[in-house]
Amino acid sequence: MSKVVGIDLGTTNSLVAYVKDGVPIVVRDRSGDGLVPSVVSVTEDGTVFVGREAQRRLLTEAGRTAYSVKRFMGKSRGDVQAEASHFPFRIAGPSESSDDTGVVRIGLGTREFTPPEISAFVLRELKRRAEEHFAAAGEFDSEVDRAVITVPAYFNDAQRAATRDAGRIAGLEVLRIINEPTAASLAYGLDKRHTGVIAVYDLGGGTFDISILRVEDGVFQVLATNGDTHLGGDDIDQLLIQRILADSPAATPEAVQEIRKAVIQAKLDLSELASTTLVVPGSVATTITRAEFERLIMPIVERTLGPCRQALADAGLTGAQVDEVVLVGGSTRIPLVRRKVEELFGRRPHSDLNPDEVVALGAAVQADILISGNREMLLLDVTPLSLGIETIGGVVSKIILRNSTIPASGSEMYTTSVDNQTAVDVHVLQGERELVADNRSLARFKLRGIPPMPAGMPRVEVQFQIDANGLLSVTARELRTDVEQSIEVKPSYGLTDEEVERMLLDSFEHAEADFAARLLIEARNEAESVITATEKSLRSPDFAMIEKAELKPEEKKKIESVLGGLKMVLNSSDRETIQKWTHALNDATHHLAEVMMNRSVQAALSGKNVDEL
Repeated sequence: MSKVVGIDLGTTNSLVAYVKDGVPIVVRDRSGDGLVPSVVSVTEDGTVFVGREAQRRLLTEAGRTAYSVKRFMGKSRGDVQAEASHFPFRIAGPSESSDDTGVVRIGLGTREFTPPEISAFVLRELKRRAEEHFAAAGEFDSEVDRAVITVPAYFNDAQRAATRDAGRIAGLEVLRIINEPTAASLAYGLDKRHTGVIAVYDLGGGTFDISILRVEDGVFQVLATNGDTHLGGDDIDQLLIQRILADSPAATPEAVQEIRKAVIQAKLDLSELASTTLVVPGSVATTITRAEFERLIMPIVERTLGPCRQALADAGLTGAQVDEVVLVGGSTRIPLVRRKVEELFGRRPHSDLNPDEVVALGAAVQADILISGNREMLLLDVTPLSLGIETIGGVVSKIILRNSTIPASGSEMYTTSVDNQTAVDVHVLQGERELVADNRSLARFKLRGIPPMPAGMPRVEVQFQIDANGLLSVTARELRTDVEQSIEVKPSYGLTDEEVERMLLDSFEHAEADFAARLLIEARNEAESVITATEKSLRSPDFAMIEKAELKPEEKKKIESVLGGLKMVLNSSDRETIQKWTHALNDATHHLAEVMMNRSVQAALSGKNVDEL
């Protein structure tokens, strides 16, 4: 039987996971890395690269490489115009027109793609990785054709539908779209608790979400959600990049990507160290302390606390009534974030599971529940924004309120305002404001065939129905005559079925790199992992002591020499040379790795006697 997986389609990185013997497991590559960078690059000859290889091309082909595409899902050109200047790739409306209301198109070289198409490349890479994993494990049927995909809790219907379209283009049947915080709660096994209130604080690469959940007698309910679809680690990176660019205002797009890479590494270092040196090729090295870093990012961290307080208010709770706090997203590794969350909720947050992987693990749990029914658990999400229709005077009449548990339905009775009116316009809206102009338009349709009657006589029932994926259908019916009209609300910036089918066919015609290219990519990935691990060891606070006491003088020279050699060949197309230098660096660092491991073990065991072990 074909396999079902859970997928975290992230702004910065994406992951795929599955359940084996009741335990969720992240699928990893040969180097042990589970993360696939959500980056896609297109060469001049049309070859598409995804993940680490595409990320490397940011340094040399920035204009042909797309990243953070999740920010554009379900949006129009007008929606993203303000941020377009921050990206090296082209962002346009349909066919480079001036239309601000059509689907965003991302230009990579001479080709254009919609955000769901770009996301589909990432999903296809995850699908391929999972299928290779199952085949290597000797599974009889290793095909992956179904998935549960996660989205931020605050994603609206257009963004959710765009995510579903991406899955279809990638050749996946999307069984369920679930909220990322909900998935994280599943990964922590919170559905097994008899009762409890949980706050899930999710600060990822491009989005922030806070969800307040209650688990009681097997019912798993989201009480309230809030967040910001334009707030995350990318914004922290951008602050640091702008700080560096203040000294290099004429930097090329490629140089900016070099700075971006150095900034991300500095951010990781400052989660563990009191200071770090930010090194950019061709620029003066810059030292940044954790205190300076925290002063710089404090406004961003503070921006996350407002939605937290609002979610608590919506749920009718105080921070003291929350039993557990769960951290999700790579940005929650930042010590300042953890301190602020602890201050707000008055308790130390859980971070037992890898915050980068917890959402994918939860998606896998949900996928397993859907196909096996192994657990008696009911998952109840909520709709993030109110839904209603336009009434006389440009006022919105809300039919389903924000934070209503889904699946959900609601209905209201309306009538005509003009004598002998034979049709009624139904304008479907989403948002919290009172006036139509201040809310998002989702759809319009007309109920025709109403017999001529005096104003106020017809009885028109408008019914809203939201399915388990948060997608909306609307029905209008005149009760006296049973005249009825229904519409499945397609988001304003969604793709038609025909467009999705065309994209699916295109994906077959433009096949991914052949097997030899795949091996080259994997060799580069392994080399990059070894380089990162070696550089981290050399930056370690203990290294100076180790170098003085336990390393021969020539050992460090050899490590630095081989490290430089591997970096020189990393971007070559000679796979065997890359592998040769990778093995050489592994050999050169073997003794250093042993020494560091021994010191770690000694530190862990210090002060313990044999009876305690």
